[in-house]
Amino acid sequence: MASQTVPGAPVYFDAPVRLFALASVLWGIVGMLVGVVIAAQLTWPELNFGIPWFSFGRLRPLHTNAVIFAFGGCALMATSLHVAQRTGQTRLFAPRLAMFVFWGWQLVIVLAAITLPLGYTVSREYAELEWPIKVLIAIVWVAYAIVFFGTIGRRKVRHIYVANWFFGAFILAVAVLHIVNSASIPVSWTKSYSLYSGAQDAMVQWWYGHNAVGFFLTAGFLGMMYYYIPKQAGRPVYSYRLSIVHFWALIFVYMWAGPHHLMYTALPDWVQSVGMVFSLVLLAPSWGGMINGVMTLSGAWHKLRDDPILKFLIVALSFYGMSTFEGPMMSIKTVNALSHYTDWTIGHVHSGALGWVGLITMGSLYHLIPRLYGRTAMYSTRAIETHFWIATVGIVLYIASMWIAGVVQGLMWRAVNPDGTLVYSFVESVKATHPFNIVRLAGGLLYLAGMAVMAWNVVKTVRAGRPVQAPIPAALATA
Repeated sequence: MASQTVPGAPVYFDAPVRLFALASVLWGIVGMLVGVVIAAQLTWPELNFGIPWFSFGRLRPLHTNAVIFAFGGCALMATSLHVAQRTGQTRLFAPRLAMFVFWGWQLVIVLAAITLPLGYTVSREYAELEWPIKVLIAIVWVAYAIVFFGTIGRRKVRHIYVANWFFGAFILAVAVLHIVNSASIPVSWTKSYSLYSGAQDAMVQWWYGHNAVGFFLTAGFLGMMYYYIPKQAGRPVYSYRLSIVHFWALIFVYMWAGPHHLMYTALPDWVQSVGMVFSLVLLAPSWGGMINGVMTLSGAWHKLRDDPILKFLIVALSFYGMSTFEGPMMSIKTVNALSHYTDWTIGHVHSGALGWVGLITMGSLYHLIPRLYGRTAMYSTRAIETHFWIATVGIVLYIASMWIAGVVQGLMWRAVNPDGTLVYSFVESVKATHPFNIVRLAGGLLYLAGMAVMAWNVVKTVRAGRPVQAPIPAALATA
């Protein structure tokens, strides 16, 4: 039932939250559909049909941008603007600016969807868009920061809840990363050249690339974890002190781990070693956060039997723990010698992307969306359960096939005859991994099917409810 508000009473401003939440589901389907298409192209290359704008090289950055910045970005903006209001017991700062952030971000997404298939790109991982779009991103991001931190600044509760620390770090770090990595010289409206060159260019790119993972795909989603798991479980965070230690340790260590993407390259060896050491240190704060989230269910583990939303949230943490163990292990030079440039890396990335980012987002949206439309739960709990199992099986198929394919590739590439010649040609390694590409495609199809189930459930929920204006608790609103 929709909550009743007293005329003239202060209410939360949730219009942009609703729009971002629904856009996240839409763009998730689009991004994952493109991912399935390029997975099919890797299995059967003729599926690019000889059309340049439909080739793997152009669709792959479209996939990564759609999943990270459209699906993930919209979810982060929805949840951060929701959490900032609830934990601060205050109305969103600058509502019109918040609406500008929504429409500006959608414009960025649409421009990316147009320009990337056309081949307008600067060829920088997770930062492929040309300079006019990057300027628009910076403008929208500054507006987003003003709305978020303005809301925190006008809070009616003295304490800043830990989820907001993670959201705030994500916003500030991504701003710095984007601006520094995007420094370039435009030569036309559709072409620019980086200010950096050589090894310095690679170092700046992977300082950005790894920390985009660290702050966009980790810190922001940890903000979701610290709010929506306690809310869904009806339990306080296991250790608030640990959450603060987790925050400061994570944001300090993450910034230094980027060089592990550049092992055995022209980057100075000591820089590679620094990246490896900080990657190994990163394991401690990462697992501290994972344990804190999982242990929040202490005394309430029975809820997992009947609550599929909690299953999404807790299994997401399991994948987070697994990915943040695997990453540091892969940064060890001797391990990296086997894994580098192989599908093992693809498996690692997707255990984090599909398992951690995807599941925590879906669980958070399943909690959030019905409450934005005056309902206590989604239209179909059985559909949520179905989605959970389809997605989980899809993730396991995907990452297991890529792990095996990666090890096969690494071993075949490094096998040499007594005279020093290669035992296998590159084509032979491609043929050997073909069956695993088929399994990867099957896993991707299952994951996409789960998103389709979610979209149906969201549509039915929205139609059954109506947008509500949630009241700000009067006792705290006037404190």
